[in-house]
Amino acid sequence: MTKGIVYLVGAGPGDPGLVTVRAKDLISSADVVVYDFLVHPNLLAWCRPECEKICVGKRSEPHTAPQEEIETLLVARAREGRRVVRLKGGDPFVFGRGGEEARRLAAERIPFEVVPGVTAALAASACAGIPLTQSNSISAVIFLSGHEDPQTHNLTSDWRKYGALPNATLAIYMGMSRLPLILSELMAGGLPPGTPAAAVQWASLGRQRSITGTAATLASLVEAKKLGPPAVVLVGEAVRGHEAIDWFEQRPLFGRRIITTRGREQAGELRRKLEDLGADVLELALFEIKPFVDRDLTLEVFGEVGHYDWIVFTSANGVRHFFDMFLKAFRDLRALGVMRIACVGEATARAVRALHLEVEIWPETATAEALAEAMIATGSLDHGKVLVVTGNLNRDILVKKLEESRAIVDRIQVYENVRIDLSSDPAAEEFRQHSGDAILFASASAVQSFAAQAATLQLAPGAKRPLAGSIGPITGEAMRKAGLPVDFEAQTATLDGLVGALVEKLGTHG
Repeated sequence: MTKGIVYLVGAGPGDPGLVTVRAKDLISSADVVVYDFLVHPNLLAWCRPECEKICVGKRSEPHTAPQEEIETLLVARAREGRRVVRLKGGDPFVFGRGGEEARRLAAERIPFEVVPGVTAALAASACAGIPLTQSNSISAVIFLSGHEDPQTHNLTSDWRKYGALPNATLAIYMGMSRLPLILSELMAGGLPPGTPAAAVQWASLGRQRSITGTAATLASLVEAKKLGPPAVVLVGEAVRGHEAIDWFEQRPLFGRRIITTRGREQAGELRRKLEDLGADVLELALFEIKPFVDRDLTLEVFGEVGHYDWIVFTSANGVRHFFDMFLKAFRDLRALGVMRIACVGEATARAVRALHLEVEIWPETATAEALAEAMIATGSLDHGKVLVVTGNLNRDILVKKLEESRAIVDRIQVYENVRIDLSSDPAAEEFRQHSGDAILFASASAVQSFAAQAATLQLAPGAKRPLAGSIGPITGEAMRKAGLPVDFEAQTATLDGLVGALVEKLGTHG
C-alpha cells in the first residue's frame, strides 16, 4: 500500500493571495483537504475535482469537530495511503493546535510536513497600518491567547504580568469575548489607561474593520460598534499614529463584497483587479474549461494549416487549448505558416503575444461583431480561407458575417464549458447565506450557467440581492433573457471597463 502523508498547512489570515506557493501546490495535488471555518473558500477552488473536502469547523465556540476526532481523521486518511492537507487558518503553530496534531501524527508514525502561514497578528498589523515594532522605541512583540481554561473558565494567561512591560506590543488572539476583563487586568498590572489600543476584525479581507482607542476605552468602543471575532487586539505605543498609514481601508472598493462568476481558469485576473481596489472577492465558479478534441476534424484542419489566410481566436482559452493541440502535432510554431492572426479583444491578443506571435487585428470592443467588421475592412476575405477557433458556447455571428463577406470559413472547437455542481460548493454556500454588494457577469455563458442553477443559488432569507453588472451589451442581453436585472453595464466590453462601471455604481449607490 502507498504510504500516506499529512501536510499541516497555514492558510494565512484570510486573503488567498497571502498563502505560500508551497501551500497552493499542496492543495492542488491533495487527495483530501481537511479545513477550518476561517479558511477562505477560494483556496478550495484549487482542489482537484476528485479531492475529498472535509470541513471541521473550528470557530471559537462551539467547535464543529472535537480536536481528538480531527487528529483521528488525519491518521485514518493517511493510513489509506492518501495525501492529506490539513488547512489551518493563520499559521499551524501559532494558536492553531498544529503542535498537538503533529505530536499525534508522530506518535502514530504518520509522515507529516509543516508549512507555515501568515499569522493573524502580522496581517492585522500590516492591513491596519500599525507597525508592531519601531526602531529605538518598540523592541518586542508578544503573542497572547485570550482563551479561557475550559476546566476553570479562567483566563489562561496571567495578564497582570504583561501590563508593565516596557517597549512592547501585545498581540492578543481570541480575546474579543473577554476583552473588558483582559484590558482591566493589564491596567491592574501597570498598563497606563491611555495606552493606545486597537481591534482589527477580518484582517486582510475587504470586510476588514478596525477600531482604535485606548486601554481604557477600547472595550466600550468595540461593544458600541458590535465588533466581534475573528479579530486581533493590538495594545501598545505602536498603535499611535495608525491613521497616518492606514492604507488598506482607504481604497475605493474597501468594505464591498463582490461576487465573480468566471470559470476557475479565468477568475484570477478579475479577482486581482478587484482586490487591488480593496474589494472582498467571492469567486463563484459556475463552470470549468476542459479540452475538447474532435480527432477527425483536427486531423483535417492541421493537414491544411499552412493554407489558411487567417486564424481567429475568440478567447484566451481558445488560444491555450489550440496551441496545446498544435504543438503536440507539430512541435514547432513555424508550422503555422504565414497566416494572419485576429483576436476578439486585448485579453485574447495578449495570450497570443505571449507565444511571440504577432496579432494583426484586435478591436477595442471585444465582440464578435467588432472583430468581423475589422476583418472585413481589410478587404482580404473574398475567397480567403479563415480558421475560427472556438469553444462549445460561442455564438455563430462571427462565422456568419465572415461567410457573408465570401470568406471560406472552417471552425474548430478546442474546449468546452462544463457546468460545476454547486449544491455542496463552499463558495456557493457563502453566496446563499451572505450574498454581496454586486455580482459580475463577464460572458453570456456565465449568465446561462447561473440561470440554470438558480434553484441551487437561491439566497437565504435576509440575504440582500446584489447589484448585477454586465461586461457589455451582449452579456447584458443574455441577462435580460434569463430574467436577471442589469443594474450597471461596462461602456467598453473589457474587464477594466466592467471594474470601472462597478466603482462608479457603488460610489453612487446608497
